[in-house]
Amino acid sequence: EVLSPSTEAYDRGSKFAKYCKLKTLQEYVLIQSETIGVECFRRNQQGFWVLYPYEKGDTLTLESVNFYVSLEALYRGVRFDYKS
Repeated sequence: EVLSPSTEAYDRGSKFAKYCKLKTLQEYVLIQSETIGVECFRRNQQGFWVLYPYEKGDTLTLESVNFYVSLEALYRGVRFDYKS
């Protein structure tokens, strides 16, 4: 999910709760839209969700699909609208 100010609470709350009920879902990813940052919630072997935060300089790992991407590459071309 790409987070926006208007949907972030829903994406983190009731939407995530619904996704958690899917037994086959292994990872839930939240991508910040106003700064560089990604949160990956990964289901462990006991069935609990564990948070793996990623920030500038990190490489995002999605174990369920054997996918790796640097945050630099993920955000390449993104311009942030900084308000003063």
